[in-house]
Amino acid sequence: MSKHGRILVAMSGGIDSSLAAVMLHEEGYEVIGMTMKTWDYAASGGSKKETGCCSLDSINDARNIAVNLGFPHYILDIREEFGDYVIDHFTGEYLEGRTPNPCVLCNTHVKWDALLRRANNLGCEHLATGHYANIRQENGRHVISKGKDVLKDQSYVLWGISQESLSRTQLPLGQLTKKEIREMAVERGFYDLVNKSESYEICFVPDNDYRGFLKRRVDGLEERVKGGDFVLQSGEKVGKHEGYPFYTVGQRKGLGIALGYPVYVTEIRKDTNEVILGVEKHLFKNAMHVGKLNMQKYPDLLGQEKETFTKIRYKTPSAPAIASQIGPDKMEVIFKEPISAIAPGQAAVFYEGDDVIGGGWILKSFNA
Repeated sequence: MSKHGRILVAMSGGIDSSLAAVMLHEEGYEVIGMTMKTWDYAASGGSKKETGCCSLDSINDARNIAVNLGFPHYILDIREEFGDYVIDHFTGEYLEGRTPNPCVLCNTHVKWDALLRRANNLGCEHLATGHYANIRQENGRHVISKGKDVLKDQSYVLWGISQESLSRTQLPLGQLTKKEIREMAVERGFYDLVNKSESYEICFVPDNDYRGFLKRRVDGLEERVKGGDFVLQSGEKVGKHEGYPFYTVGQRKGLGIALGYPVYVTEIRKDTNEVILGVEKHLFKNAMHVGKLNMQKYPDLLGQEKETFTKIRYKTPSAPAIASQIGPDKMEVIFKEPISAIAPGQAAVFYEGDDVIGGGWILKSFNA
């Protein structure tokens, strides 16, 4: 019998999840490693070599760690579920004129559910991952908070996990830095992990060409949407574009139009196939509505005006704002200062100090 019981560890083949498994194994848990196969890149028609968490190399790297330490490792094939949910959502959001965040969606609605179902089958009480974040219980709620390593903190991508799933989740790396994880890997002789490059691409678009992916995914899309108008804030039409799904709010490069001064995409109008352009100041808005909420630290914020730091993109610093829940599934957020390029479809996460209050999907931005 193990010292702490049986735990399922999600292993991507990278250094973080591998060291999470190593740490738990050394603490006396009966570790079972599991690597998810979410996507066959060859099926997307891309030209780049398959890399990242779904590649054969990554699966083999995860299995080698398990073999070396003497615990079992399984491959969980969720390609059908992943495609039906994440990829259909990704495609649908662009066709609605929004900018999706498939990695957050996959974490919260596919991976956790799929892994916990398999954990049940294998008699594992808990699930562990290699995310840089912390989790604790407070006032009967399970709360995600920022990891010790501020540069690697991943609390932003975990806002959507349910209370039930959080109650069974462990995050072993929350109190460690990336530097410390690399040192631990070196001490244990896992030099290949230390030298392995990390992938930050969307797993099913590893060449980062989402336009090409959409064209291959949706028959006739290019012909259906091309020829719409670029329109200035004044309403003046200044050129034709390739189709509204191929642009995102905040985009400057790759517009294919020269006006003699820098312009940015400030709005996408699906119904009229118009892409609205403006100068940098036109990107700034001080308010937004956020829907499809998932609350963590508190059950809700109904009837409250909560001071928060709100984050609208993973790599963008959070900003002070007042969050007011204006319905069972909608939050109104007023920023202290205007924010650039608030993109509908992206995730917004509300923080109180280091704690995740909750999050949701951006519906629209405006000036209050």
